[in-house]
Amino acid sequence: MAVRFRDRSDAGRQLAAKLMKYAHRLDVLILALPRGGVPVAFEVAQAINAPLDVLIVRKLGMPGLSELAVGAIVSRGVVMPNPALPNPLGLLDHLIAWLATRERQTLEQREHAYRGNAPSPDVGGKTVLLVDDGLATGTTMRAALAALRQHTPAHLVVAVPTAPPEICAALRTEVDELVCVMTPQPFDAVGRWYADFAQTTDAQVRDLLARCTAP
Repeated sequence: MAVRFRDRSDAGRQLAAKLMKYAHRLDVLILALPRGGVPVAFEVAQAINAPLDVLIVRKLGMPGLSELAVGAIVSRGVVMPNPALPNPLGLLDHLIAWLATRERQTLEQREHAYRGNAPSPDVGGKTVLLVDDGLATGTTMRAALAALRQHTPAHLVVAVPTAPPEICAALRTEVDELVCVMTPQPFDAVGRWYADFAQTTDAQVRDLLARCTAP
């Protein structure tokens, strides 16, 4: 088995080493996908001296098979289906719409918990580094990218510690740059490549964001 990351902080430090060309640039903004992406992005933000914020994305899991993502919804209003799934007679569209309605309230509550009344960051003209703890299907990341493109960033970078090689290859055609520390095959799941993949809590997310914004 390939060498694993000790935890998300270790993964973030290894990822940061591949992103040093973005250090100390005033146009760079890091957006983490909560919750697991925040500890990774925090280490990157500390290493390259860049501001950190969050972009809330909720996976829409198939009822009874929650690990199977049929789509994703983003706090900026974008709903993205999983293009890898068949959609006979448009039935998947109806399921995604129902799941999105159900998840929207949770998404809004989580955004308020992390950001309070502060507005979403302005990404127009910025170099945005979009960070998560790993990619499995890429559906949530595609939803995040679709939401960001509506606000005309200058440069979009996806940065993750680990992902399947085929997902990296597909996403590279959709962004300006994709940075991934490790692309094992077979991949199985993101958590397989972490010695400690304990769930990140809302309290940890708030603490890390506060540490990044403290003077």
